[in-house]
Amino acid sequence: MSRRTVTAAALTLVSALLLTGCGEDGPPKGPVGPPSTRSEASAPAAGSPFWVDPESDAAKQVKEYEAQGRTEDAEILKRIAERPVADWPAGDDPVPEVTRAVRGATAEGRTPVFVAYNIPHRDCGMYSAGGSHDARAYRSWVDSFASAIGDSPAIVVLEPDAVPHIVDGCTPSQYHDERYGLLTEAIVRLKRQPRTRVYLDAGNPAWIDDPGKLVEPLRRAGVAHADGFSLNVSNFQTNDTVKGFGATLSGLLGGAHFTVDTSRNGAGPLPGDRAEAWCNPPGRSLGVPPTDRTGDELVDAYLWIKRPGDSDGPCRGGPAAGTWWPEYALGLARRAKA
Repeated sequence: MSRRTVTAAALTLVSALLLTGCGEDGPPKGPVGPPSTRSEASAPAAGSPFWVDPESDAAKQVKEYEAQGRTEDAEILKRIAERPVADWPAGDDPVPEVTRAVRGATAEGRTPVFVAYNIPHRDCGMYSAGGSHDARAYRSWVDSFASAIGDSPAIVVLEPDAVPHIVDGCTPSQYHDERYGLLTEAIVRLKRQPRTRVYLDAGNPAWIDDPGKLVEPLRRAGVAHADGFSLNVSNFQTNDTVKGFGATLSGLLGGAHFTVDTSRNGAGPLPGDRAEAWCNPPGRSLGVPPTDRTGDELVDAYLWIKRPGDSDGPCRGGPAAGTWWPEYALGLARRAKA
């Protein structure tokens, strides 16, 4: 899954290559339960309310490094392995993965963070193409996802890219109405779970640079039924940039809250107008560790939504999108401030 700014020519080409192909107005409801008292400093790993997966790729890599005697690398990589990272259930059946995470989090009294990423015609046929076969399959997938969460607390970031790809024209127009409907239905279904908070993805400031362009699409996608929107998923924009953009968008949506992906934005975006700056850019670092103590009344949480160390796609020597890339992960961790 990726974040990009694409030219009109590229959008036309992508659309041509595809083989297949409303929410209420007003501010979204507030989060389920009050967030903890926020302070400007980020919480240490032990102070985060979010669940740390002991079976993550980073945790497994730490053990492998230790077995190889690479103790220094193992300690550095713990900056990822010992912090909460979002879970992206894959495949046609999300239940096993969601259930595993919910059980693990419940046992520790913590909250799992999920990404629901399976919308039909996903990613416009690019690096993270795929998704449900059709609308019926997507509805079934979301229903299974929500049922597996049950009554446990959870945060769900809903469908990264789905709304911005409508705004930038990447998703062909014949799919727009269906997508708006599916997103609204997904939010409503997930919100039937009493302790689930849902944030509809709204891209990042380097992609859709005018917040006003997102307002009507987010409304049509049902943001009024959600707890807010998410920003900077899988991207590298700085917290200050994202919060400024988010505050403006929030005002246009009647005070909606939002979350920020800080997984890889510690050094900001790749300087200069370089090709595919969103895809495995060199020299980046981990950002603020996940916490709900953000120091900003509109920002419900800083989250590591993108799994640090997962490739953005086959660029700059990387493996396929979503594949663990230990060398890249180690670089992110090594350059982090803490």
